Amino acid sequence: MSSADHRLVQTAVVGSPGSDHPVILPMDAHELSRWRSLHPSYTYYCGIQLGGCGWKLTDKLYGDRVCHFAHVEGGPICTRTALGESSADHLFVKRGIRRLMDRHKMRGTIETRDLGTGPGDAVEVLIPGAQSRLRFQFARLDYGSWRDSAPSPGEEIDSVDWFFGSDGPLTKNLLERRGYTLRFRLDTHGGERRVSVGAHYRDEPTVSVWTPLDACEFRPEGLWTPAAERIRKTPPALRPAGFPLQSGFVFAFAPQAQVPDSFRFSEPGRCLVMADVKPIGSPIVRTVLSLPDDVEVALSGHVYRSPDHARLLVTESGTWAVRLDRYVRLNANEADRTGLARIAPKAVAAIPPKPRQPSPDSPKVKAIRDPRDTRPKRGGQPAVPPVQTTATSSRQLPRSRMEAISRTRQLLRRAAAEQETIAWTKVAADLGRPYRGLSGTRLVDFLAQVDSPLWANTPVLTALLTENDGPLNCFPDVMRTLGVQGASSVTPTSPKLARWIQRERERTFAMQTTPRPPLPPRIALDAGARRRKRRNRA
Repeated sequence: MSSADHRLVQTAVVGSPGSDHPVILPMDAHELSRWRSLHPSYTYYCGIQLGGCGWKLTDKLYGDRVCHFAHVEGGPICTRTALGESSADHLFVKRGIRRLMDRHKMRGTIETRDLGTGPGDAVEVLIPGAQSRLRFQFARLDYGSWRDSAPSPGEEIDSVDWFFGSDGPLTKNLLERRGYTLRFRLDTHGGERRVSVGAHYRDEPTVSVWTPLDACEFRPEGLWTPAAERIRKTPPALRPAGFPLQSGFVFAFAPQAQVPDSFRFSEPGRCLVMADVKPIGSPIVRTVLSLPDDVEVALSGHVYRSPDHARLLVTESGTWAVRLDRYVRLNANEADRTGLARIAPKAVAAIPPKPRQPSPDSPKVKAIRDPRDTRPKRGGQPAVPPVQTTATSSRQLPRSRMEAISRTRQLLRRAAAEQETIAWTKVAADLGRPYRGLSGTRLVDFLAQVDSPLWANTPVLTALLTENDGPLNCFPDVMRTLGVQGASSVTPTSPKLARWIQRERERTFAMQTTPRPPLPPRIALDAGARRRKRRNRA
């Protein structure tokens, strides 16, 4: 190449061909003159880490066109294709991370990786003792290539904090699956490119807050930013892949079985229950069903079928579940043929003891006919038995724990729709025994399950419950069981607990209002402690 190179090279490295110290040449003649006076000793190279030839560059100052770098005469033919100011972004990210680590006196490794398109495809950060790696992803990869590019063989992709510089099918897939994607961007300031980071959430159109990299810090769980704090405190549940089930299936609930704690199919507004499922033409298998949490979970001893819109949920680890929104109960003959349950005929009622003859002085009591009695009335037609629905039947018998949780959520949402609170005694009376006598640790555990899992964008329903016209005395324990940050500092009579409960009630009322207003944020109980900690560090 000669000094007449007009390819408008905008980036270079300083000091040597293998340097990772990037610069952007100012394009304005006045700015370049000032740059020269500030850095008179700089020597520029078409850096190897930029995908360049390693030859020396000179800065070209023009008054009538854009200033740029050009190769000094006598060098090899350069095939570098990325020439613009963003072509050194991976080195600016690397330098920004290094400065951040130096400021916090942290040790670790920062490496650039070539994933097939150049040396600037990714920047990886590994800090000993941290719970996860960081990967700043520049290259646009397909899903398979992205999985194969994991930082180390056999490493789970979910153990890496992936920061993406641009949108694409991969980021959209992760946004759908994880509920968020971490993002980064660079902006030009003189001869520098400054890095900012943020998070894009599934329920938001774009990144709402960008934080300069030098305002972040490293913590054991990874790179901390205001956006990342929301993820660390209440991480969205991974959304599994789903496939529509074209053929139908029948099932029977298995209330005695517990959903494994390792199952990662929780979603806001849904509950998980165990069931014995029989797809058409297949054997019976026990698995997890995902149901809307306001659906009454029917009693065991019956068989149901999924009419439509069921989906098979799977995770990359191989676990699976079935998601459905409604079901239909089979009659006794249909249920018997499935092998899932034996619906026995009605047993012959035991002969009641002969009633004692009342004395002449006893008050006469009008006999009340059993509504289930189908024998003909004297001189009349047979009595028609009342139609029993699943919901009615479940109220006549003690509820299973899952039924009680679902019913409690239903009652609380109904109260929220009327912008009212509701007494726990009223809810317990509706649930029946043994919930009317629930107290202490058992009550705390039950109420915590009503609001589990805790989500930042979902209000705490049990904040609507009252006791003697005030909040439940055990509510601080419920908050601690749910994992509310700062709950250990509140007591049943503390003013900040009252403010917190009032805010959660406002959020619950807002969720049940149409059209729905913006949801106010949850009050941070530990905000004062964090401010004091920052002041002490300062």
